[in-house]
Amino acid sequence: MENGVAAAEQSSPSSSALIFMGTGCSSAVPNAMCLIQPSDPPCSVCVQSLSISPDQNPNYRGNTSLLIDYCQTDGEHSYILIDVGKTFREAVLRWFTLHKIPRVDSIILTHEHADAILGLDDIRAVQPFSTTNDISPTPIYLTQDSMNSVAVKFPYLVQKKLKEGQEIRRVAQLDWKIIESDHEKPFFASGLQFAPLPVMHGEDYVALGFLFGQKCEVAYISDVSRFIPSTEALISKSGGGQLDLLILDTLYKNGSHNTHLCFSQTLDAVKRICPKRALLIGMTHEFDHHNDNTFLAEWSSREGIQVQLAHDGLRIPIDL
Repeated sequence: MENGVAAAEQSSPSSSALIFMGTGCSSAVPNAMCLIQPSDPPCSVCVQSLSISPDQNPNYRGNTSLLIDYCQTDGEHSYILIDVGKTFREAVLRWFTLHKIPRVDSIILTHEHADAILGLDDIRAVQPFSTTNDISPTPIYLTQDSMNSVAVKFPYLVQKKLKEGQEIRRVAQLDWKIIESDHEKPFFASGLQFAPLPVMHGEDYVALGFLFGQKCEVAYISDVSRFIPSTEALISKSGGGQLDLLILDTLYKNGSHNTHLCFSQTLDAVKRICPKRALLIGMTHEFDHHNDNTFLAEWSSREGIQVQLAHDGLRIPIDL
């Protein structure tokens, strides 16, 4: 690991990159209860937050979110954000500033749970200032089911016209674009093609992952308890071809969960899918970054697949 968890892998300004805005579970890490009602002995992962600054602490984790810094063929950069959760504003202050991210050009939502959408109001903070909302809206791609839910939670972000007598108030300007939960119906966001990857997030709910990149192929799957066979076939070495990078959910270090893969299940899935490299996200405070990456280095050597826990602020140069 580099000196300082936020240190970037070296790349030229003309290359694309993946920047991890958050790698933690919905409640984030540190777990608040570990600090306000500490155990005896205290939680070794959470207590670090009291003495180590977040930019130096790989165990400080916001809600899962990925920023794609996409360098197009003309050298222009576009910034595509996957999910806008409860910790979005904190991620902007910490990682947009560090990595010199000037804006968000488009947004993609995996689903409509709190840890994926409750930062949508703060999108206005990364948009040009206008007291009359007279700015170009940011395209946001989501399923119809997610759209229906967002409209209930954020009616003022969806409303197209003011009602008679209603005052203008500055809010995020968003251009809502409906996508299908079907890998055969890809879409483009800021010039980059994405194929939706439907997965089960609990047996009563379908969330989306996304497959993107032509030169290097990446699958991002942040919320999954079970793979739909067609999705797993598409991203498996034995099916659609070997991924260059798999970014995959792992909630608990021990045991299981009804709506997320946990550590042993995640590693089983990595072995089945067999990417060239995998980075794990969505971790609770059960995971200690350094200790568990030591274990994963040994596992990787044994299994022949490079796997590590990601951390907030991690920047991965990649040729998309």
